[in-house]
Amino acid sequence: MPIFLDITDKKILIIGGGNIALQKIESLLKFTGNITVIATHILEKIKSKKVLCFEKIYDKTDIENFYLVYACTNNKELNKKIKQDAERINTLVNVVDNPQLCDFISPAIHQSNDFVIAVSSGGKDTKGAINLRNTIKEFLNYANITENRSS
Repeated sequence: MPIFLDITDKKILIIGGGNIALQKIESLLKFTGNITVIATHILEKIKSKKVLCFEKIYDKTDIENFYLVYACTNNKELNKKIKQDAERINTLVNVVDNPQLCDFISPAIHQSNDFVIAVSSGGKDTKGAINLRNTIKEFLNYANITENRSS
């Protein structure tokens, strides 16, 4: 079910410190600055963002008190454990590139002024969702719909 969440002041946890985590962080920073990253190794590009970083091994207590959790590791067993740990405390989790373990899907997003356009395939065709989002973005820019709308 498509929904929009206001995450402005919500605590978001990213578990993983590589390129996938970086992509999620860049997307999330458009909506919140309250992001924490936990990983045994965190890219310098992530450390340079306005996020709180902890280089450490994941522990199940790390997810407590977070509104959303993103498992962005390349370790399938760790991602499953994160999903199970989040389920136990009723915290929503997104396991990147594994829709079967996700409580929610992060759509391809375009934001312009007061409008947010989100396109999702339910995790089945990420590239297709991105392409459709880009087509919509190009159309909106061409039609000048989101920039100069009349009352």
